[in-house]
Amino acid sequence: MENPINYKMQAATEALRHLKGNVIGLGAGTSIAYLVNLIAENSSLASALTFTSSSFKTTNLLIEKGLNVQTTAYLSEIDVYFDGCDQFDSQLNALKSGGGIHTNEKILATMAKEFILIGDYEKYVKQFDLKYPVVIEILPQALKTVSAKLTQQFPNAVLSLRTSKEKDGAVVSDNGNYLLDVYYKAVPDWANVNSSIQMMTGVVEHSLFYGLATKAIIAGNEGINIIEK
Repeated sequence: MENPINYKMQAATEALRHLKGNVIGLGAGTSIAYLVNLIAENSSLASALTFTSSSFKTTNLLIEKGLNVQTTAYLSEIDVYFDGCDQFDSQLNALKSGGGIHTNEKILATMAKEFILIGDYEKYVKQFDLKYPVVIEILPQALKTVSAKLTQQFPNAVLSLRTSKEKDGAVVSDNGNYLLDVYYKAVPDWANVNSSIQMMTGVVEHSLFYGLATKAIIAGNEGINIIEK
């Protein structure tokens, strides 16, 4: 039996060609881990770069590989930011809902001169299929009021406070806040979702990356596909 093609590795290999500048931002996921390993294998390249990451796991991997890591708080700009996602559409809008670290990821994405999504072909859809929720990071004291506003504005949406299978109680973000999963039953106006949720008092950030990515690198049966805005 033949080994399946590792599309995520292919996408990471292509991402090497899109490295630019000296300060590189990295998100989370398997494709990003492959990219870190590939960079670490090239000592001359690795020594010339400074890295920052929104992910605890990725930061640990960077340190393990002996790469130069800088805390995001001490940076004002990133040359290029690479990250995966759950899904992205034909306009390069992305949903990054799984890890619950979207606030930190969005900080890096907005700091970057270029934000590139990488992954396999299954991540790309013409429009979101509503499989994944929009996750909202909420200040604990604003949970009830934000939930009420969401129900009023999106009456067909299903709200679910994210809880942990490993402990009794709500999942708490890296910033000490609650995560609320919002599942839409019908395709909404994503521009309205983006702006209206951001305007709600008590909301820290949400996992819809609307209009932020500049490029996507995906690998699949037909090889590497570069999608640009």
